[in-house]
Amino acid sequence: MDLKDNAILNLLLENSRLSCREMAKKVGCSVVTIINHLRELEQQGVIKNYSVSLDYEKLGYDITALIKLRISRGRLIEVEKKIAIHPQVFAVYDITGDFDSVVLAKFRSRKALDAFLKKIQTYDFVERTETNLILNIIKERNIPVE
Repeated sequence: MDLKDNAILNLLLENSRLSCREMAKKVGCSVVTIINHLRELEQQGVIKNYSVSLDYEKLGYDITALIKLRISRGRLIEVEKKIAIHPQVFAVYDITGDFDSVVLAKFRSRKALDAFLKKIQTYDFVERTETNLILNIIKERNIPVE
């Protein structure tokens, strides 16, 4: 990774639709250099995909929940993989502390959240859940590369 890579990544974080020509102007190098750097970053797995940032509230997803899970010993990955396939789930993390995993998910209604919670509570090896509702999102974005 060099300064050009960092500059390219930061530009993509701001707007993944920028053309190579636009990036080249902003970074101060040739289009071919940008293409080569992008190809290398993709091959290294640094760039996993190109995506868009959506306003889920405008799409009707008014509820964001942070769901902490306590999972039976030795079954963490199995349970996390099962939960991760649900379309409402946008993140699953292993954590330290009183719980083993945390799930971030978005729902259109309390009823949908309730159904999801009741479903995952029936999964084998899920011992306990604790759910927190996100009231306001102050900051939610990718961090710049330094």
